[in-house]
Amino acid sequence: MSVWIAIGATAVGCYLVKLLGLLVPAGALERPLVKRLAALLPVALLAALTAQQTFSTGQQLMLDARGAGLAAAALALVLRAPFLVVVGAAVVVTAGVRAISG
Repeated sequence: MSVWIAIGATAVGCYLVKLLGLLVPAGALERPLVKRLAALLPVALLAALTAQQTFSTGQQLMLDARGAGLAAAALALVLRAPFLVVVGAAVVVTAGVRAISG
């Protein structure tokens, strides 16, 4: 039963957050600072999620094959490779490092 309470509370919370966003006046959203923050916030959240998923296992900081794959993807991005090439480079390097290191 407690799972359903958690699901219900989450649904109500999501609805309230959506409602709160709709109640913000349009004039407040047109400010330059708000526009800049709205453009940068998804990038910052994605970078934080990538770093957390790449360099941690549970409560420990770890550098393994995932870091090498991330570095390969970053290099491919710097070289302006297409998205599928970036993903492919990360996969190949990660798999290669895991195969070499055991």
